[in-house]
Amino acid sequence: MPKRRDTLKNPEQELRIFRVRALLAVLVVIVLTGLLTGRLAYLQIVQHDLYSTRSEKNRVRVEPLPPNRGLIYDRNGVLLAENRPTYNLTLVRERVDDLDETLALLVELLDLPEDDIDAFNVRSRQRQRPFQPALLMSDLSEDQIARLAVNRHRLPGVEVEAQLLRYYPDAEMMAHALGYVGRINAEELQTLDAGRYAGTHFIGKTGVERFYETELHGQAGLRKVETNARGRVLRELGRTDPVPGENLTLTLDKSMQMLAYELLDGRRGSIVAIVPGTGEILAMVSTPGFDSNQFVTGIDVASYRGLQENIDLPLFNRAIRGHYPPGSTIKPFLALAGLVEGVITPDSTISDPGFYQLPNDSRRYRNWLRWGHGRVDMERSIAVSNNTYYYSLAHDLGIDNLHEQMSNFGFGQRVAHDVQGESTGLMPSRDWKRARFNQPWYPGETLSVGIGQGYWQVTPLQLASATATLANRGHWVKPRLALEIGDEPVALDLPDTLPDIQLDNENWWSRVFSGMEKVISGNEGTARRTGVGLEYRMGGKSGTAQVFSLGQDQRYNAEELEERLRDHALFMAFAPLEDPQIAVSVIVENAGGGSTHAAHLARAMTDAWLLNDDAPDVEEVKEVLEEDTANVEGN
Repeated sequence: MPKRRDTLKNPEQELRIFRVRALLAVLVVIVLTGLLTGRLAYLQIVQHDLYSTRSEKNRVRVEPLPPNRGLIYDRNGVLLAENRPTYNLTLVRERVDDLDETLALLVELLDLPEDDIDAFNVRSRQRQRPFQPALLMSDLSEDQIARLAVNRHRLPGVEVEAQLLRYYPDAEMMAHALGYVGRINAEELQTLDAGRYAGTHFIGKTGVERFYETELHGQAGLRKVETNARGRVLRELGRTDPVPGENLTLTLDKSMQMLAYELLDGRRGSIVAIVPGTGEILAMVSTPGFDSNQFVTGIDVASYRGLQENIDLPLFNRAIRGHYPPGSTIKPFLALAGLVEGVITPDSTISDPGFYQLPNDSRRYRNWLRWGHGRVDMERSIAVSNNTYYYSLAHDLGIDNLHEQMSNFGFGQRVAHDVQGESTGLMPSRDWKRARFNQPWYPGETLSVGIGQGYWQVTPLQLASATATLANRGHWVKPRLALEIGDEPVALDLPDTLPDIQLDNENWWSRVFSGMEKVISGNEGTARRTGVGLEYRMGGKSGTAQVFSLGQDQRYNAEELEERLRDHALFMAFAPLEDPQIAVSVIVENAGGGSTHAAHLARAMTDAWLLNDDAPDVEEVKEVLEEDTANVEGN
C-alpha cells in the first residue's frame, strides 16, 4: 500500500485568504476614492469662493502709493523745501526666507560702514504692519543700485523703490525755522492713520514740517498689480491716485533770513524780525545751524555724535528755546508798567548818585555808570539806560505788579501761533519761587528783575513779540509763520491772543517811544553810533545780560574773562517810529554790550526791510561794527 504524502500548502485556504484581502483592498480603494472625490467636491464647490479669492491674492497684490509732500515757499515764492527723485531700499519681512542671511548679503553688497550696520539691522526689525515695506536705506547711489539689480534673484522681498525725497536748498540757514522730516519710527507708527500713511516712510519731525504735517503730507493712494510666483509685478490692473499735500507759503523772507544769518557770522546767537501789524515773522535765525538734509535720509552715527558733542550746540534752537536775561531791553516796558500803576509820571525824576539802596540795607545796587547820571526823568532813563531809576521803580511797583504787567506783553508764556517747540521763558513771581525753591521772595530780587536780571528769562522770539506789541501801542498780534496753506490765506484772527494793553493817557506811548528814539539818535543815547546816517525814525533799546554775577565791589572787565563768560549783547528795535513796519530782537552770546554788536545788527535788519536796495551790505556793517567794538559804552 502506497505511503500518503503530506503537503505544506493548502490551495483552498490560500484562495479564500486572497479573496478576502482583495475585497478589503477594493473597499479601501473605494473608500479613499470616495474621500478624495468628496474632498475635491468640497474644495471645488463648497469652498470655491474662498480658494479662488486666495488664489487671486497670490496673483494680485494691492500696493500703497505715497503722496507727494507739499512744497514750502517764502513770502516771495522762493522755494525753501522741495522734493527730489531718489531710490530707497525697502524690505517686506513676510516675503523673506531667511532674514539674517538676507541682511548679511545686503550689508556686503551695499558696503556699509561699521558704525551704520547696527542701525541698518535695527531698521530691518522695526515693528511694521504686515506686508508693509520697511525702509532700510534712502538715497541709494548708482553703484549700489547696480549691485542690487545683479543680485536680485538672491534677495526675495527686497525692492528698490523710486520715490521723491525732501530736500532743503538752504538747509543750514533755514534748519531751525523749517525743521526737517525723518523716518517714521516705531512709536509714531502706533499713532498714525494706517490708510493715510500707507507706503509713507517719512514724517515731519521738527519746526514747520512737524506743525503743518497734516497739511503737507496729503493722502495715500492704491494700485492693484498682477505678480508672478516670485512676486515681480507683471502689469497694473487698476489704481486710485494719491492726493498730494498742500503747498505752504511762509511769512519768512529768504533775503531777510539770509541777511540775519550772515550778520551773526557764525557766532552763537539769534535774530528775530516781525511785522508788528500782522505778526508775520520775516526772519527767525539761530546760529550756528546744521545741515537738515542729513536727517532726512538718516544721519550717520559719526556726524550725529559730532553735532551732539559740539560745544556751540548747533542743534539747539536759540530763537525759541534759548533762555536769556533780557537786561535793559525791558526798561521801556517797565516804564509803561510804572505809568499804568501810577507809580511814576513821564516827568518823574530821581537823583542818581551811581547806586540805589533799599531802606535799612547797606548794600549798594550800582548803576552801570559808577558816578551816576545825576537828575534823570523817564525819557532820559531809557536813553542812557539808567539802572538806578529802574531799581527805584521796581521797588515801588513790587514783584506782583511787575509780574502782572510784564505778562501782558507775553513774557513768561508761549506767544506764537505755529512755532513748534517754543519755550515759555520765565517771568518770576512769589508763587513761582515758593513752588520752585520753597523760599520767600526777597526785595533785592525785585531790584534784579527791574533791570532784566535775576530769575527773569526770555527767548528772542518773546522779546521780538513784546517789541511788536509795544510798536502797536499795546495791540497784541500773535506771531506766525504760515501766510497761505494751498491757496487759502491764514486768518489773522488767531485764537488765544492776549487782550490789548490800555493806557489812561495815550500820550504815554509817545513819551516812551521818545526815550527809545533817543537811545539811537539822542546825544546821550547808549546806541547813538548806530543812528549815524539813519534815514527814518527808529526806536530801540540795548541790553547786556550777565552770564555770572559780580560781587558788590567788583567791576566787569571783558578782557580778563574767558570768551564764554562775557556778557550777552541784546538789542530790540522797531521802525519807522510813526508807522512801525518791522520789530527786531537781536541776541549775540558773549559779545559784550548790546549798544554795539547787537545794535548794529538790528539797524542792518531794519535798513534791509525799509530801504531795500539802499541798505548797506553785510561787509559794510562788519566794518562799522569793528570800529565801534573797542568803544563799548553803557548797556
